Amino acid sequence: MVNTIVFPSSFFDIYKVDEDLQEEYNAVMETGLFDVVIFGYEKWFDEGKLILTGAPSRQVTAVYRGWMMKPEQYEQFYNQLRAHGICLVTEPEAYTAMHVFPNVYKFVAKDTAKMQIFPLHKEINITEVKKEFSRFMVKDYVKSVKGTEFPRYFDHFIEQDAFNQWMEVFYQYRGNLLTEGICIKEFLDLKQYEDKTNEYRVFYINHEIATISRNSGQPPTAAMPPKELVEKYCNLPSVFYTIDFAELDNGTWRIIEAGDGSVSGLSEGQDYGAFFRALYQCLL
Repeated sequence: MVNTIVFPSSFFDIYKVDEDLQEEYNAVMETGLFDVVIFGYEKWFDEGKLILTGAPSRQVTAVYRGWMMKPEQYEQFYNQLRAHGICLVTEPEAYTAMHVFPNVYKFVAKDTAKMQIFPLHKEINITEVKKEFSRFMVKDYVKSVKGTEFPRYFDHFIEQDAFNQWMEVFYQYRGNLLTEGICIKEFLDLKQYEDKTNEYRVFYINHEIATISRNSGQPPTAAMPPKELVEKYCNLPSVFYTIDFAELDNGTWRIIEAGDGSVSGLSEGQDYGAFFRALYQCLL
């Protein structure tokens, strides 16, 4: 049974929850189902020192809701919380399995875009890449730099020197969040409804489908992902993870992302209270 949620604090006040997670915190408190532990954001993310407020007096089982950590940082976080009597449901191996996309890829390859992986800071032979992909996107093992001037995709017009320059831009944007390696993924054309792509985020908790929510602001009339496809991925190697499904222009569906549930955001407009009630029920 999970009875505790662990949140990062505000950067400015260790006794207050991170401002970007305030709505989640409010929802947790309104359910009355969980205790809350807050850890100091600045000390942990800047110095690796874990400072807790509201630490329990007895051993508890907990779920973390907060910002991404590199796998090695999450392992330290897990172990230090355990030393304080707080056992996270997501073990380090499970976090790494779902947070690092090449680890997930072997489980979902039949239903996702084709992908190649490359080491960090090594020149990627763009001629060879173009033999495999007519259009492709770039991310590290965890995230892209969507929302910047970095191109959404590249095509057969890109030349080696220009691509190398863009990769330097990519590295600058990811900075110290850069994780493990580079993924080159086939670029997919997604179907749109009212200028919004049709993407859904599914939270899987204890191998159950806990919530399915629209994840790109698309209208309620947009098609839902096929039930059979969503159910197909209930048994990946974690008790708390997400998969993002998207409809393509031709009406078929693909997995476009996966992640650890602790650090995957809730969708805009999602019922936060319903999410935490589902979390509680699935982890009884």
